[in-house]
Amino acid sequence: MSEIAKEFGIVDALSALGLKENNNGSSTGIENFATGNTIESYSPVDGSLIGKVKSTSREDYEKVMEKATNAFKIWRKMPAPQRGEIVRQFGNKLRELKEPLGKLVSFEMGKSYQEGLGEVQEMIDICDFAVGLSRQLHGLTMHSERPGHRMYEQYHSLGVVGIISAFNFPVAVWAWNTALAWVCGDVCIWKPSEKTPLCGIACQNIAAAVFKENNLPEGISCLINGDYQVGEFMTQDKRVPLVSATGSIRMGKIVAQAVAARLGKSLLELGGNNAIIVTPDADIKMTVIGAVFGAVGTAGQRCTSTRRLIIHESIYDTVKDALVSAYQQLRIGNPLDQNNHVGPLIDTHAVTLYKKALQRVVEEGGNLIVEGGVLEGKGYESGCYVKPAIAEANNDYEIVQHETFAPVLYLLKYSGDVENAIEMQNGVVQGLSSAIMTNNLREAEKFLSVAGSDCGIANVNIGTSGAEIGGAFGGEKETGGGRESGSDAWKIYMRRQTNTINYTTELPLAQGIKFDL
Repeated sequence: MSEIAKEFGIVDALSALGLKENNNGSSTGIENFATGNTIESYSPVDGSLIGKVKSTSREDYEKVMEKATNAFKIWRKMPAPQRGEIVRQFGNKLRELKEPLGKLVSFEMGKSYQEGLGEVQEMIDICDFAVGLSRQLHGLTMHSERPGHRMYEQYHSLGVVGIISAFNFPVAVWAWNTALAWVCGDVCIWKPSEKTPLCGIACQNIAAAVFKENNLPEGISCLINGDYQVGEFMTQDKRVPLVSATGSIRMGKIVAQAVAARLGKSLLELGGNNAIIVTPDADIKMTVIGAVFGAVGTAGQRCTSTRRLIIHESIYDTVKDALVSAYQQLRIGNPLDQNNHVGPLIDTHAVTLYKKALQRVVEEGGNLIVEGGVLEGKGYESGCYVKPAIAEANNDYEIVQHETFAPVLYLLKYSGDVENAIEMQNGVVQGLSSAIMTNNLREAEKFLSVAGSDCGIANVNIGTSGAEIGGAFGGEKETGGGRESGSDAWKIYMRRQTNTINYTTELPLAQGIKFDL
């Protein structure tokens, strides 16, 4: 293990999470029968090898599916509040292990330690939400047109839920899905990103311990590791009625087509190309704070990261100068060191995409006002550290129309009324998160109106990045239309059933139809 890992307690964190160096991993967290190829997990922090994990073969997957389907037959019969009690225990385990899991997230993914802790806190929060939800899985009652009849609507457990998550939130997105699916009576099979496999095994170990303590089947929570081919096991499997997938638009379209071909359900959380509109009535200080964190937090690797800043021409230079000044104060380095603001990108491939984006924006006529570049030398040996960059650009540039998963912020200028800025904001294929900075009530309400932002998330006087557990999270257009986390997002994990009960001695037919025998 590397010196940084030892200095910042990663070795102890791995031990607390039931992981050892060069961990072989497992498909369920209890039985170690994974037999596929080896996946090596390298830290973008210092380039060191953290561990090795066995991927899931087709034969392994069939064993996992057998365990999951058998566990579902037991789990679905447990009353929902009792399932909620299991989720409560899982949340408490996360509280006990928040620090080591947060460190692992930071070291394996590269986000700051505080963001790692925040991600685990999101897991805890969704568990709390799910515990309350376990007593509120409500349907509806309605009046029948036939006398002596009662109609109502209820929700039943769906079955095996497949979860495909991305590297940037290696634990929280799984928990968003899993905590809700569990209280709904579903069992889960999770394929984490092959770039962060140890985070997946750590979470599986925690969950498996809770189920074992309660004498429940291990198949309620299953883990499979590997690349896209392992994900295809689930997307093409009729035994998996719902696949929740987080990732790129390209990946989401492949998943959607595969699942739709067998008439399954998919929950898609795909790319974002998020913008903040800055009007003449904006608070400049608040704007800079929101824009900088949105653009450089997690090194620009959030689906809600701020990609575009749409600024009114009357304050454009003022905002630009303030941003340039703020970027000069950013500290880039080891994310476990809380003195640093920006950590590394996930790997060198991400660095290559970052460099291509900067080259492309210049080729299309843009102007780099904060030049980027790859950092080298002591502390940057992994080759994954880059400088956050700012480019003046136009909204119709091809590179601006696409999502670059890196700390690149595009400044766009608008004139006239806020409607012009809203049109620019909506002028991309993605529709995840959006924001407006203004103290003008009319502008704020226009932004939130039916003719305003076309995104799934629309904020006023806060940035695009981050979301609370209580609200449904997701976006429109090519972001996929999925909703996770709060509100009534739980309904996607259940099947709806309408019931009619006749408590008379006669059988009247609907619409007054006569069928006497």
